[in-house]
Amino acid sequence: MHGELPKIGRIGTLVTSGSRRRRFIIYALVLIAVGGALYYVFAPAATQQRRAGRFGADTGPVPVLAATATLADVPVYLDAVGTTKALNTVTVRPQVDGKLLSVGFKEGQDVKKGDVLAQIDPTTFQAALDQALAKKAQDQALLNNAQNDLARYEQLAATNAINRQQSDTQKSLVAQYTAQVQSDQAAIESAQATLNYTTVKAPIDGRTGIRAVDEGNIVHASDSTGIVTITQLKPISVLFNLPQQYLSQVNDAFAKGPLKVDAQRSDNDAVIDTGALTVVDNQVDASTGTVRLKADFPNANLQLWPGQFANVRLLIDTLKQVVTIPTGAVQRGPTGTFVYVIKDDNSATIRAIVVQKQDETQTVVKSGVAAQDRVVTTGFARLTDGSKVTVGANDGTPAPAAPAGQRQRGQRAGGGANGERAPRADGSARPAATTPPAAPQ
Repeated sequence: MHGELPKIGRIGTLVTSGSRRRRFIIYALVLIAVGGALYYVFAPAATQQRRAGRFGADTGPVPVLAATATLADVPVYLDAVGTTKALNTVTVRPQVDGKLLSVGFKEGQDVKKGDVLAQIDPTTFQAALDQALAKKAQDQALLNNAQNDLARYEQLAATNAINRQQSDTQKSLVAQYTAQVQSDQAAIESAQATLNYTTVKAPIDGRTGIRAVDEGNIVHASDSTGIVTITQLKPISVLFNLPQQYLSQVNDAFAKGPLKVDAQRSDNDAVIDTGALTVVDNQVDASTGTVRLKADFPNANLQLWPGQFANVRLLIDTLKQVVTIPTGAVQRGPTGTFVYVIKDDNSATIRAIVVQKQDETQTVVKSGVAAQDRVVTTGFARLTDGSKVTVGANDGTPAPAAPAGQRQRGQRAGGGANGERAPRADGSARPAATTPPAAPQ
């Protein structure tokens, strides 16, 4: 019993020491909280301004970029993707059978109509021509003799020296030989044409492709591959399709005169050749709802090649002296399209507009904006109706910062000693450079 009393005393001492430590911690936290509140209330204005700049909203003029609405003539194009097609394509095939003696062209060579491309062995065909000529000479001699006999028989028949029947028979023989000579002449012409076929000539102006047969081979008129293929590259055609809803506009413009068509590169839309629309197909493809069109291009620099895909744009109209603004200025809301117009007092006001035509870079405004109006193109993040703005240069120069007297509590100072940065030109705030708080002592 006497040995346990000191143990109870030690436990009581430990409990008392723990309670004091907890009270000390609570008092310290309360003092820290009170000190922080007093510092927040009575801190210098500069410190509060920096704190508000980090967590508050900027209420100064909004930096923006702007552009001026202008009057311009705007072309109206219809864009499509077309397929390039040679104006004429000919597969040169032999018209007679025989040995190919020579080839008179190089692969990829430009040839003219009538140039000799190949020579087939003409021996047998020359012999057939000579035979036809000889046959005609033989029959011509018989005809001449029969005509002489007919002349004598007619003289004798006139004096009743011979029977009239003999004269008539001779007349029939002359007619027979005359027909034979005409037949021989036809045979000669046929043999001559066949002989001419042994010399293969270019049927059109164009460029030769890869040769399909070499010298020394036996070629046949029934060969499907032929000797070579010639394509006419100057001029050249491009076939493309347009949706049927544009058909009436195209026909109306086509009826007034030739329509200009530009062929463009697929990577940067640069115009590589300019041609004219030649054909609008006579029916709409019911399966796709499109109509096929054909345009011809001079292709002087050979920028278009058969089988190549090409971007084309068809000029169907030109809008004269219309109001244009950058497409980036056009905004869309629940009530439709609108822009921010900068007034003379550098305040932005919302103005509803009606868009007549729009592409990636330019918008034609039918109503709502007049020429020389300034519209905001960049910096919509904090922009509202009636906001004051500072307009920067379109060359990338940032908008000037607001004067020091206009900075209110919560606005950041541009390039201050504390590391704060001015808002960007597009209206979005840049992150401020903050210094981490010191650890409590």
